[in-house]
Amino acid sequence: MTDSRTAKPCAGFGLGAVGSALLLALLASACTATTGDLGRPRPTVWSQLLAPEAGFLAASARGEAASPFRLTDDEEQMRDRAWRFIMPGSSHSVFQGEVSNLAHARILPVSAQSTDVSDYFRGLTSVSFASQASRYNRMTEDANADRLLIGPFRANAARVVGMDRVRMRTAEASPDIAPEKQEPALARVVENEGLILWVCERLDFRIRSYRHALANLVVEMPSREAVRAERAIMALEAEAGPLCKMPLNDTFGDGAKRPVVYKG
Repeated sequence: MTDSRTAKPCAGFGLGAVGSALLLALLASACTATTGDLGRPRPTVWSQLLAPEAGFLAASARGEAASPFRLTDDEEQMRDRAWRFIMPGSSHSVFQGEVSNLAHARILPVSAQSTDVSDYFRGLTSVSFASQASRYNRMTEDANADRLLIGPFRANAARVVGMDRVRMRTAEASPDIAPEKQEPALARVVENEGLILWVCERLDFRIRSYRHALANLVVEMPSREAVRAERAIMALEAEAGPLCKMPLNDTFGDGAKRPVVYKG
């Protein structure tokens, strides 16, 4: 991601250029291979140039905050780290994976993502395992992997939030800042804060999905491995707390009642 338009959810089901951009996005994303850390899409012309432009147009068409400013290194890294939490917990949710990928690029809206907590359980039981313990072990591994990635994301997000405070103080106080830069500056802060809130929303969804899957596994295939899975989920929940309680810039203007939608 090298442009400010790359990392936020969007969907523009508008007409004209926006509709064309959406159609192009759907076609191109269907052939995007994945590789590298966390299975993120490999950098391509699509992911680096076309998706950001399509996402920016779609976000603007829906009236969401969309800044033309380039991303800072920390902003770009935060978006990369957010990808893990935004994607479905089960790698077997292929369709939902594509939807979430397009939401991450801002081509589809956040609301297009599934909110069905049974998705993870269906993915976990849709493939064969050597024994019931293997399913519990997979859940434990997934929850632990999520937990280990929260700390780096939180540190990254804290740096972005701090720099956004500097950004807005400078934009408001410096006589050298042109008035037309005020709105894009605020839009970028809203984008950044919205992404953090979105990650928290999806983390909560993952935790509830793991708990749903654990309860159903225990009913269908009781195992002593359920204890390890429960501990892993509890540890994930404890690690998510500090991230989702960290002070932000309150650009949405509702204080403690934080929105859980990545939009302006």
